Amino acid sequence: MIAQRINGVLRPVPTGFVYAAGLVPLALLVWQAATGGLGVDPVKAIEHRLGELALQFLVGVLAISPLRWWTGVNLIRFRRAIGLLSFFYVCLHLSVWLALDLQFRWAEIGADIAKRPYITLGMLAFVAMIPLAVTSTNGAIRRMGASAWMRLHRLTYLVAVLGALHFLLLVKAWPPEPIIYLGCVLFLLGLRAFRALRRGG
Repeated sequence: MIAQRINGVLRPVPTGFVYAAGLVPLALLVWQAATGGLGVDPVKAIEHRLGELALQFLVGVLAISPLRWWTGVNLIRFRRAIGLLSFFYVCLHLSVWLALDLQFRWAEIGADIAKRPYITLGMLAFVAMIPLAVTSTNGAIRRMGASAWMRLHRLTYLVAVLGALHFLLLVKAWPPEPIIYLGCVLFLLGLRAFRALRRGG
């Protein structure tokens, strides 16, 4: 079967390769910034790209289980790396907003978080990701127990919805890109709900 062949090819691939591959977009972004390829507002371009990468990796995390259920392709052992890459890019996205965009003007930052819904949702998503990142080790799983760890990591679903809504509300018009991301998140969550209902029935 095709899935078995894919799994066979992926079996010897170390998780370190995933981390290395996940840093390639950052290297390309740094190169674009250094060569003046980010347009008239490079800070906004960097901020947007980092947030988009975080959302892309988050969608990737959500896709891993449905991919295994419906096709047999097993990427489970790469899920932690993909999730941590998403958190890494979220941290960079937030850092650029705080340091380069608003230059640590804390009063303005606080006002934006309180008054701008897309920033509020983005901050909620970031806060929800912190316990996921902190408990992403084997030691945390042993200390918490597998059941409690799995319950906590269902926060990933909330984070994905908040992240997609953050992107959607960020744009003033309704271009297709953020709608597609939100659609992907809802579709992947719908697959999980469908499987849970079918197993329950």
